[in-house]
Order: sequence, then structure tokens, then C-alpha cells
Amino acid sequence: MNFTILIIDDEKNIREGLGTALELEGYDVKLAENGEVGLKLIEKGDIDLVITDLRMPGISGEEVIAKVAGESPGVPVIVLTGHGSIDSAVTAMRNGAYDFLTKPLNLDRLILIVKRALAGRELEIRHSTLKEELDAKTSFESIIGKSAEMLRIFEVVRKAANSKASVLITGESGTGKELIANALHNLSNRRDKPFVKVHCAALSESLLESELFGHEKGAFTGAVARKRGRFELANTGSIFLDEIGEIDQNVQIKILRVLQDRRFERVGGEETLEVDVRIIAATNRDLLQEIAEHRFREDLFYRLNVVHIQVPPLRERKDDIPLLVASFLEEFAKENNKKITGIDARARSALYKYNWPGNIRQLRNCIESAVVMCSGSQITLEDLPPSVSGASDTDMISIPVGITLAEAEKILIQQNLAVNKGNKSKTADILGIGRKTLHRKIDEYNLEVGDTEAAEGETDPE
Repeated sequence: MNFTILIIDDEKNIREGLGTALELEGYDVKLAENGEVGLKLIEKGDIDLVITDLRMPGISGEEVIAKVAGESPGVPVIVLTGHGSIDSAVTAMRNGAYDFLTKPLNLDRLILIVKRALAGRELEIRHSTLKEELDAKTSFESIIGKSAEMLRIFEVVRKAANSKASVLITGESGTGKELIANALHNLSNRRDKPFVKVHCAALSESLLESELFGHEKGAFTGAVARKRGRFELANTGSIFLDEIGEIDQNVQIKILRVLQDRRFERVGGEETLEVDVRIIAATNRDLLQEIAEHRFREDLFYRLNVVHIQVPPLRERKDDIPLLVASFLEEFAKENNKKITGIDARARSALYKYNWPGNIRQLRNCIESAVVMCSGSQITLEDLPPSVSGASDTDMISIPVGITLAEAEKILIQQNLAVNKGNKSKTADILGIGRKTLHRKIDEYNLEVGDTEAAEGETDPE
């Protein structure tokens, strides 16, 4: 990491001499001739370590320590003091200072203390970053799905994860695009680096530009201090730009420059910053249509669309509904302290027939609602929201276009079993096959039959 050290000392020779020595060690250095100037620099941010004289006119070193401890915890402060003020230096350490040195200074010892303090600072930053990521991230294995469509996506994610190529994830709202982005980062060689997420649709153009690229103090009304942008914070890691189809073309141009040159300036700033960031973007819009209507830049689209992952809506991957339902049911039953063992046949049929315009997000909310409403050990049709339970009122079976004959047969058998409440004899009669054939296909497709009303006493017609 590239660290910035602030030196506060009213003695010019000491201040400038230390600055030169630390710059030769590879650090960025800022100088302040008194505590007041020093505190202003600290307020701007970007300071990783403070070296301050203890006794200065005006704001003292003790006040600097208190300010750093209160507003920038984790930034180490090294105190410089004369021989007659060692007791004060010890007190300063009790109040939060990292270490102290007496004047005249032993430069080698100071550099050693600085390196040790910054090593701890780096460890703390990395630990904090990793903790936040671990708390928030969903691993690749947490993406629920075994359908052919999802297996194809898993394979693309595995192949693309370790590359530097930009990835564009498209699909309807609620299909799990953010989970795919998580998987791409978590499986990459950047997994231990920052993963920064930006929900572009939630911010206005001016706020989004500042959020992405940062700003300098005074760049606009309310910019009271320098702010690092998300691209800067994501350096060496990945950035996820969710709903990128919503951003203004002025911001699109700046993102395009980052993709092309890996460079940008903060809002109101002149310094050009370089970053190494892997960009993952997502949208529920048809970007080709947006390009045709002059709302999205074609050159940005092709820069983003190096690897394209299209996440199918839930209505096109209904084989995943049982797995998703089982996961959500376990989660919400535990959360609501209920012992719910499953879902009855009529409710399962309704869940399968419904087309889920809100996709996985809607299914999750549906199961949470059903768990809350359930008063028994199984979710029933009556526990489901009316919009979903109404799907069972029709005797029609919906079979999507484009699936294989085997997949269509699986849906046909599963839906008839559900409607017939698990009665295999009745289901076999309706389908025009024998019970042995039906049993074989149930095993072949690994279908859940559920409780039966008339299983006992059924005879095998074959």
C-alpha cells in the first residue's frame, strides 16, 4: 500500500528534515507548521500516520491525539518530545498515541517505529475490508440452481473469474445478477482484495459521479473534505456497477475512460489517478435498444460486454423452484421459530404454475409470507398470497418453448402428480401409462411425490 504520513512540528528544520527522510523511504509526506494546520489536513482524509510534536503554540500534540482518536481511529500517532516532557509523552500514549521519541531524534529508530506502525495499520485495513466482505458476500455455492440454464452460467463464471475481462450481466430484476457478480469476484484471484458495489439507479448524475470518482474539497456545495471514490477504493480489486443502464452519458464517458486507460480525476481535481480495477456491470435493460435510442454509448457497451452472462427469469428455470423453496423455507422457519416440515401438493402445484414476474426476489417474499401465515407443519395453498394461490385454479399446465422432450415430460408428470395429490394410479391413468412406468420416470427425474391420499390399496395395473 502507498501510505501518507503527516508531520506536525513548529520547528522548520525538524519538520522538513523528517519529511525528506521519509520521502526517501517511499512514503508520501505532508507537512504542517502547527496543530491547527495539521488538523485541517487530517480532516481532509488520506492520512495513514501522524508524527506530531507534543509542545506547540496553539493546538497542542495532546489535542491532535484526541482528535485523531475520536475521528480517525486506527491512524497511529507518534509523539515527539523533549527530555523534560517524558512523563507527558507516557500520558499521551495512555490517551491513544502509538509511541514516542525524544529529541534530538534517532532517525533510524523513528523509521523503524514508522514501519512497524504502518504494518499494523495495513493489517487492520485489510482485516476490516475482509470482514466486511465476508459478512456481506455470498459464495458461489450459495447460488441455488441445478437447471441446465444455471449449470451453463456456473461454467461461464468459472472460466471468466480469473480473467481481467469486463463482464456484463443481464436479466430481469430479481433474477440474482448480484449473486453472479459476487461469485465472479469470490472465485477470482482478486478475492482477497476489495469488492465495491455501486447501485447506479439510486443516485442522481452529480452524486453518482462523486460516488464513483470522488471529489476534492470545495468541488461543489457541501464538499467540505476530500472524498475517495469507489473506483479508488476498489483499486486492485473489483467494482460492481449495478443497473448501469440507468446512468447519464456524461458519467458513461468517464467510465469508458477508466475501462480504456485505467485513469480518472476526482470531481474538482486536477491530479490524474491510476487504478487496477476489474469491472462487473449489470442491467435489466436491453442495452442494444438503449443504443439505438441514443441513451447508451455503443463504445461503452462493447467495452463492458467482453464476457456476457444472461441470467434467465425464474419462469424459464422452474426446475430450480423446489431447491429455492426448500432453502427459503428453512431460513424463514428458523427466523420465525416455527417447525414447518414442507409444502403440501396443492401449494407446490401453485408455486410451479405461477410465472413469477418478480423472479427469485418475489418467490423469496412469497415463502416468507407463507411461513408467517402457516399455522401447521406444512405450507398449504391457503397460506400463499392470493396472486400465487390463484395459479392453482386452472387445470392447464404451462410448458415453456425451447425445452427438451424429457424436460416437458418431467413437467407433465410432476404437475399431474401435484393435482392428483400424489395418487400414482390416477396420475398413471391420466397419462395413459402403467404404474411401473410412472415409478421408473419418478425415479429417473428425481421427482417429489409428497403425501398421497389414496396410495394405500392402489393396485399395479401392469
